[in-house]
Amino acid sequence: MWLVILALRRPYTVAVMALSILVLGVLCVGDMRRDIFPVIDIPVVIVVWNYPGLSAEDMRRRVVLLSERAYSATVNGISHIDSQSISRIGVVKIYFEKGTEIGAAIAQISSVSSTATRSMPPGITPPIVIQYDASNVPVAQMTLRSWAHGQKVVPWLAGRLRNPDH
Repeated sequence: MWLVILALRRPYTVAVMALSILVLGVLCVGDMRRDIFPVIDIPVVIVVWNYPGLSAEDMRRRVVLLSERAYSATVNGISHIDSQSISRIGVVKIYFEKGTEIGAAIAQISSVSSTATRSMPPGITPPIVIQYDASNVPVAQMTLRSWAHGQKVVPWLAGRLRNPDH
């Protein structure tokens, strides 16, 4: 009730206050961050090896173990290494100690990887080296499957769900 009385007694004061709240609101919206997650600096690098035709066991033995040994012997600041092998693909996660310069670590990993390919099966391509970032992790993941529609319709439906305007 006091707000109504104030507005009736001092209309210009209330108008200036409302206008200042509006202007400050617009200015604050422009400065707001778009990402809801805090910035998390996780010193992790992921190395993905791909070699068509190798089984999971061969990928582990002939590619992943060789690269793990090479990384642990030559790359600085490694805390520990995890790896996973499936048919045709080997993934090596390299965890670094806090304060490690990730750019230098990625350069070392790329250099060691290109050298290690000489000891691996012939024709293997250099790996994909990715810096792990918490903002790269999806918030939600959805899988579409259709028993009524063919293989060509499902990607089209997925595109419509992702962007309904097109």
